[in-house]
Amino acid sequence: MRVGFGVLGPVVAWDRDADGRAIALKGPRHRAVLARLIVARRRVVPVSRLVEDLWTAPPPGAVGAVRTFVAALRRALEPDRPPRAPARLLVTEGPGYALRADADAVDAWRFEQDVAAAATLPPDGALPRLEEALGRWRGPAYAEFADEGWARGERSRLAELRLHAVERQAEARLALGRAAEAVPDLEAHLAEHPWREGAWRALALALYRTGRQGDALAVLRRARTLLVEQLGLDPGPELRRLESDILAQAPHLAPATARGGGAAQVWADAAAAYDRTVASGARTRLESTVGLLRDLSMTGGGGLLTARRQRVAAVAAAEELGDPELTARVIGAYDVPAIWTRLDDPEQAATIVAAAERTLAALAAGPGAPDDGLPGVEPPDHGEPSGQTPDQESADHEVPGHEAPHHREPDHTAPDHKPTGHKTPDPGPSEPEAPGHEDHGHEAPGRGATAHEAPGRVAPGHADTGHGAPRRGASSPGVGGREVTGRWASGREAVGREAVGREAVGRGSSAPGGDGRGAPGHSTFGRGTAGEAATRHDAIRARLLATVAVESRGGHSGRGRQAARQAEEIARRLDDPALLAFALNGVFMQSFDRAGLAPRRDAIGAELIALSARHGLVAFEVLGHLIRLQARSALADFASADRHAAAAERLGERHERPLVRVFTEWYRALRLAATGRADEAEAAYRDAATRLDGAGMPGLERGLLPLALLCLRVERGRPAPTDPDLDWGPYAPWARPLVLLARDRRAEAAATLRTVPEPPRDLLLEALWCLTGRAAIALGDRETMARARTALAPAAAELAGAGSGLLTLGPVSRHLADLGG
Repeated sequence: MRVGFGVLGPVVAWDRDADGRAIALKGPRHRAVLARLIVARRRVVPVSRLVEDLWTAPPPGAVGAVRTFVAALRRALEPDRPPRAPARLLVTEGPGYALRADADAVDAWRFEQDVAAAATLPPDGALPRLEEALGRWRGPAYAEFADEGWARGERSRLAELRLHAVERQAEARLALGRAAEAVPDLEAHLAEHPWREGAWRALALALYRTGRQGDALAVLRRARTLLVEQLGLDPGPELRRLESDILAQAPHLAPATARGGGAAQVWADAAAAYDRTVASGARTRLESTVGLLRDLSMTGGGGLLTARRQRVAAVAAAEELGDPELTARVIGAYDVPAIWTRLDDPEQAATIVAAAERTLAALAAGPGAPDDGLPGVEPPDHGEPSGQTPDQESADHEVPGHEAPHHREPDHTAPDHKPTGHKTPDPGPSEPEAPGHEDHGHEAPGRGATAHEAPGRVAPGHADTGHGAPRRGASSPGVGGREVTGRWASGREAVGREAVGREAVGRGSSAPGGDGRGAPGHSTFGRGTAGEAATRHDAIRARLLATVAVESRGGHSGRGRQAARQAEEIARRLDDPALLAFALNGVFMQSFDRAGLAPRRDAIGAELIALSARHGLVAFEVLGHLIRLQARSALADFASADRHAAAAERLGERHERPLVRVFTEWYRALRLAATGRADEAEAAYRDAATRLDGAGMPGLERGLLPLALLCLRVERGRPAPTDPDLDWGPYAPWARPLVLLARDRRAEAAATLRTVPEPPRDLLLEALWCLTGRAAIALGDRETMARARTALAPAAAELAGAGSGLLTLGPVSRHLADLGG
């Protein structure tokens, strides 16, 4: 049992492992012994001192009584301790006793820790810490021992620290533009402690910032009167200066939020109003909180880590309420697109997936579950290679009557067809679009043709926003002769439609940037109440399925791929752009079944960019550019990759998304490596690695720099680095054989190579297979060479590892040749 102790009020103890169950401490002398030991702060208190402190005139047998009190306390605090086993908590040491409580076991100690930590934090971090600290007080410290000499000094010290915390809390509220909240606490504080000039100053400033200039001056004059009449002192210089500044309405008295712009003040006022008006237990608070966490994750670093941790707590809180739809909305309210395919926290991701699966099952079993026999829209096959070259595929599946797009790509790249007649967001001068997503441009201005209409005819009500391909109003040719039809709701169509399921969808992983918010999804006209319920139900299911797909990345189970496809099908059927964007994120995360799928991912990125630009989905527009940056790098099209890097950076700067540059800086190091500038690349990798410190993405950070440096060495035919301090992170199994070879430990390297697992299905699949292949070549392990050759063969036209956008081992074709392929 872990025991907690409270001295900020009456002395109490509780079981920290049993939801705070109180522990009976018997009589006042028992509590006095415990309190005296807590005051000693883990130090030994001799029995003679305890006797002196407990009795003014100690009775005969006082020492025996103290030992009896200690024995009773031990039974209460360690009820499961075996007979004659030494005490763990209340220990005998030398001439007396000590309480070996943990540093966070005593409320007074935690209070001090919180106040000290708040002093090092900015106001937005300090305020919640101070509020938590002050919330620990249940009354005066050591309340029942107020007259005891041994408690007096500690009580005074804690009381002074509490006064300081109250004033620091007021200062933090003032700094955050929450002056109105500071006023009542400061008035109560000064009623009990009228001689604290700092508190008078804070109260006057708070009143002034809430528009009560007269009250602020009255407070300062009341302070002057008290000080002069009762203490014979004039107010200090800060109070006198504040009075003069208020009379002059000095500009520097305006709140920092006002000086920083109206947006900060709006935020502060709205947050304060929300706290006042929405009940603390209201379900809407839970959903609103998750929305805030989602935005917090975009700040990177500590914000991302905090948001990820609290997301799990929010899902658990929702499940406790027993409402599957609420739980689904909470799970889906964290719309942070995922670009990196290794999980930051696998245990946390598994928790989210399990919750999503439970919720899907509950929705399927509950009333209102939809009829899955409704007609759907089949999603396109995003670039799955067929027996044809990409150019042949596009020509064979051209829509009749539409001019085939021109290709300017070499054979090893995926064709990137540029739509005609429409402007693509930040396209660059010659960048084509990805296969399967061309917009042929033969439509009347402002209208979108469907696959069921002859060229030149228009479908009513489909506005063209001018952002270019891919247009769901045009047919989208896929592999194997399939066509996908479907119409995205334009801005004009959206008016008057029911918004359904637009709560954001989430994950607990590395975030590239953007806010991901866009136009709401829409129900279909004419369905009536039952149809609307089914549509809402489908949207919720799709968000859960997309979450499963995103959070299941890198694994070998087919569930993630199945969930991604189902989410995409539903999103296309519902004509919900935001839902489709998230579903496509899941499709991307599940597009690593084998090597050589850069063209497929390029197509996904192209659709995300155009869809997001049209509907204001900034997060997914950034994601699309980063996906295409990766795919075009794999295809050695660095001119296009450069344009996507620049576009992602522009969006990141415009929308304050700091994590974008983490990826683009690594891309620029890759660019140097791929063009043979190894020394410059090594320096660039080391610089880029510094951006990972504190970025909140451990799944990306651990082992990445050593892996990139290893790839540079292998590419140049040099041995692996052998520094024993290198942290290879999750890449150790694939690096270790090469490291052992570099140390001339061939037998150990050969044995290790035989135990190397298959690489996870992620962005480094090809790179890790190449490292395995190089080790197999060096050791003459023909069986492993054959495995690597088979795995890498589909990627013969790509640069190994470059699909990550981070590092490369050069052309896969060269590795295949060395492997005997």
